[in-house]
Amino acid sequence: MANTSTRTLRLLSLLQTHRYWPGTELAERLGVSARTLRRDIDRLRELGYPVEARRGVDGGYELAAGAAVPPLVIDDEEAVALVVGLQAAAQSAVEGVAESSVRALAKVVQVMPARLRRRVEALRAMTVSAGWDGSARADIDPGLLTAVALACRDSEQLRFSYTAAGGRHTDRHVEPHRLVCLGRRWYLVAYDLTRHDWRSFRVDRLAAPHGTGSRFRPRDLPVADAAEFVRDGLDNLPRPYRVEVLVDAPAATVRERIGRWSTVEEVDAGHCRVRMTADSLDWPIMGLGSLDADFRVLEPPELREQLHSWGARFNRA
Repeated sequence: MANTSTRTLRLLSLLQTHRYWPGTELAERLGVSARTLRRDIDRLRELGYPVEARRGVDGGYELAAGAAVPPLVIDDEEAVALVVGLQAAAQSAVEGVAESSVRALAKVVQVMPARLRRRVEALRAMTVSAGWDGSARADIDPGLLTAVALACRDSEQLRFSYTAAGGRHTDRHVEPHRLVCLGRRWYLVAYDLTRHDWRSFRVDRLAAPHGTGSRFRPRDLPVADAAEFVRDGLDNLPRPYRVEVLVDAPAATVRERIGRWSTVEEVDAGHCRVRMTADSLDWPIMGLGSLDADFRVLEPPELREQLHSWGARFNRA
């Protein structure tokens, strides 16, 4: 018979994968008596797991929702599925989901056995992820993301190689502050110890991050939060296209759809003015197309030309 600790973990695993277990069936699965099963149930309750009992001939047990999330017991297949799912969620465009996923991913990967890490890496290497527009997302190693996330969490100085937009390579020594997911890209906000100033780094341009073992006392950002710091930096970058259109839809509706990537000003109850900057005109066209509303292009002329080209292609289809 398995020892008490092993049996308790097995009992917890069964309760977490089945809504309700008749007492006789649960005791049979564990190879114990009804009396021993009751003692094991009491042990789980002492550990904080809210196990409910149903009395009577058909009595049994089920794991109820608790006020807090207790430790979960998952098997190898579930662990691999969990990490792969978190990696996918880390590329999510849904606000708040990506950051939470990276925090959870860092916790799971940190305690995952090496044999499971190899399976996760093999699955990731053979999987191609793409954005909703069909373009490939920036390929970021989840191990790199989790290494940076842990350094942020532990307030540990970080060193890495960085490739700037122009292709120049530099070695950086920073105090990592936060990871920010904006659009489809990840950014590290950190205090650069060489340049003595705050910087944001695109994580897909970052290589070989490693903690130095030196802890630091977190500094105060010069703005309200890390996301605002990244947005301010991006706004100051030169953009080749400045788009301005009038949309036949209420401003609130347009903000809900594309407000994260544009500035929306109300003209009247049924119309609004939309402004955005972009490296390419493809995203503005797709964003405007998602509004399901008529619109008029004010600038630039290249946007009108590209819309005519797209329209002709769609008509031929």
